[in-house]
Amino acid sequence: MSYLEDFEKTLAEKCHQNEPPFCQAACPFRLDIKGLEEKWKKGRFNAAYRTYQNTVGFPDIVSKLCSHPCEKACLRAKLDGGIAIGLLERATVEYAKRKAPNAYNLPSKGKKIAIVGGGLSGLGCALRLCNKKYEVTVYEREMVLGGQARNQMDPAEFDAEIEAQFQFEEFSRHLGETVTDLEALRVDYDAVYVATGADGADFGLEMDPDGAFATRTPGVFIGGSLTGGDSMKALADGLAVSLAIERYLKTGGMNEPFRKEGTLLKLHTEGVERADRVTPANGESYTEEEAMQEIARCQKCSCDACMRACDLMRLHEKTPRRLYEEVYITIHPGTLSRDGTWATRLISTCDHCGLCKEVCPQHIDFSQFLLDSMRAMQKKGAMPWPFHDFWLRDMAYASGKAGLTRKPENVKQSSYAFFPGCQLAGSDPRYVTRTYEWLRSKKPDAAIWMTCCGAPAEWAGEVDIHAAHLEEMRRQWRELGEPTVVLACPNCRKMFEEYLPELPVVFLAEVMEEWGVEKDAALEPDNVEKGEMEAGSTQQVQSYALFDPCASRYYPELQESVRHLADAAGLMWENLPYDGKKARCCGYGGHIGIASPSHTSHMTTSRAKEEELPYVTYCVNCRESFAGQGKEAVHILDLLFGLNGAGRPAATVTERWHNRLAAKRELLKTYWNETIEEETHMKLEVEKELERKLSASQILIEDMEQVIEHCEREDRGIIDPETEHRIGHLKIQHMTYWAEYEVLPDGGYKLWNGYSHRMNLEGE
Repeated sequence: MSYLEDFEKTLAEKCHQNEPPFCQAACPFRLDIKGLEEKWKKGRFNAAYRTYQNTVGFPDIVSKLCSHPCEKACLRAKLDGGIAIGLLERATVEYAKRKAPNAYNLPSKGKKIAIVGGGLSGLGCALRLCNKKYEVTVYEREMVLGGQARNQMDPAEFDAEIEAQFQFEEFSRHLGETVTDLEALRVDYDAVYVATGADGADFGLEMDPDGAFATRTPGVFIGGSLTGGDSMKALADGLAVSLAIERYLKTGGMNEPFRKEGTLLKLHTEGVERADRVTPANGESYTEEEAMQEIARCQKCSCDACMRACDLMRLHEKTPRRLYEEVYITIHPGTLSRDGTWATRLISTCDHCGLCKEVCPQHIDFSQFLLDSMRAMQKKGAMPWPFHDFWLRDMAYASGKAGLTRKPENVKQSSYAFFPGCQLAGSDPRYVTRTYEWLRSKKPDAAIWMTCCGAPAEWAGEVDIHAAHLEEMRRQWRELGEPTVVLACPNCRKMFEEYLPELPVVFLAEVMEEWGVEKDAALEPDNVEKGEMEAGSTQQVQSYALFDPCASRYYPELQESVRHLADAAGLMWENLPYDGKKARCCGYGGHIGIASPSHTSHMTTSRAKEEELPYVTYCVNCRESFAGQGKEAVHILDLLFGLNGAGRPAATVTERWHNRLAAKRELLKTYWNETIEEETHMKLEVEKELERKLSASQILIEDMEQVIEHCEREDRGIIDPETEHRIGHLKIQHMTYWAEYEVLPDGGYKLWNGYSHRMNLEGE
């Protein structure tokens, strides 16, 4: 829970998402170029001017005098030339139709401020304080305002801009008056700003390191060119010091926070397409159209790596900070008048692939935060059961009825145990039976260990169920003689590493590479007897794109072993754009299909479209996800054992249960000469399309059989008078299942529809 509790602090201290772009960080005014970008791009020069005006105070002056360090800092500067922000600012001033400043109808604050120095810094401070209706007096030794800046442009234009921005404000001007007695001013004024310029008097003032522009003399502030910098820095100081003065007048404190300098962004131009800077046709200034063309080059620099990489963040189009806030008010009901259900679906839509942490420069683990959030919600009993109910049932089935933990006959202690995980046999029983056959040929004492790794309980936030399952796994491992565990699933490896670190493990692909699966004469392709070509013929000339499962990013040795196996098998393959450490989830992770089915489908189809070639992968869930979306995909075992997985559709949830039991049945018969009773099922007709529809909702055919059996036995349900179909329901664990069916003349049944949801019916 510590990660959950500390996450706000983690975001505040480490997240760079709110770091300013390079241009803004280099600008003395911290001008929001990204904010202006949207306005410029649409030709909204009036809106852009208002933003510019509110930031720099005197837009005409700044647009003409600023050296625009932002352009040199621009990400594109060394690629094809920084964005021409200076020309864009001048275009903003030129094309804006409404330039009058805001008229602030506020009451007088009744506080008096003296500003010593009538240059840009003093005028900027005066403007902002006048806007807030403080009484301002400016003392200037020269007979005109403006200082050195006035001499850097047309004085008439300078004066016109000053008067324009002050047109709704009043302040006292003492021109030609040199202040020599600062203490006298302090008597008559509530605060003093000393902005006497580069060669001006500092009155012996000492800077206070605890506050921006503060001196050790209470109520006296210092800034502008007097403390270093050009006229633009001086103006920026003046605008900023007004905030420090106001803070002092309200609180008596001289501790206005210092402005943050620079940026922590670390971006590069890799992948940025070259686009040369737009040159004004007249050689001096942009037309409106040219301005809009130039701003199109802007990359809108930001630390948004997690938002670009994470499917969840892209789905919700929200920043990490915003997602955190919504999760927080969900975990803490009553916050912001929320009822605690605000983000339950969001919490359950994380696939826990870990890509967010991988791409984050600070390695912030949003996945872990959401997992801890799930646990917190489950502990409170506030997480909807339907999101994970089926997968907990599936885990129990895979570890119970379909589970198998056996050593070979007369073996007291196995050196190796094959751990296929709960889904490998579900896709195709031969994945398990053929692999175990191969392992026994290399290590005759090898055990079979068919159970679930516990991931469904972890993803559901069921801490107690997960802990109990892990303890049972430890017991089973000891029963097998504490063997090295051969893992077929990358996610299983992740689970073992985190929760069962004491168990020695190795990847199946690694031992296959080391022990030479391709040379084993005992492994005859199943396709031969069907009249199909053997492994290594048509499959070897087929080109594949190699899809790395998301969990494999933690195990580069596994990724390499799979590639070596592919080479040894003679496969032609290529990497996908997101491979290795940047491997992306297929949509299966986290069991998010019920919480957000459209999101899951989008993820899978997006991954499938990244390459036209068929996929070869080494995670059976990836293979099944792609096959379910019509993407040709095979498991590496298909190619090594000649199983022709490319022609096999994704297994339904019912088929997965039957396949697991089939694998167990064959293993027991082959190696232990044991048989298990065949399952008995009612005579029930189910069209394949309906079975797949039910599977998408995680409904087993056996669930429908239980509903029908219950309704027929108890004479429950209703009859549709138009179709004469019967409709009944039954609660199984936490879910209520409904079946629409027909009683056939031969005593069997035909299923027409089925569905489920979380509900309790009164009177049951």
